[in-house]
Amino acid sequence: MTLYVAKGWKGVQFEGLANVVVEPTDVRHVVAGFLDAVDWRKLDEAVLARDDLDGGPGELTRGMLAQLREWALSA
Repeated sequence: MTLYVAKGWKGVQFEGLANVVVEPTDVRHVVAGFLDAVDWRKLDEAVLARDDLDGGPGELTRGMLAQLREWALSA
């Protein structure tokens, strides 16, 4: 038996013998689908409008990752 648990899962009580493996679900296809759905123009516009860009090395990459994370959490 394999259990795929959700964040915040509190578990269940069980009496008896069992072999249980808990592992995360395979989310690669979900991540790939999310990235496929991103409109690069909207991402470009949203990142350049961010107020947390600091001019430091990698700022655009950090901005893109932050923007994608925000969009993913609101999806």
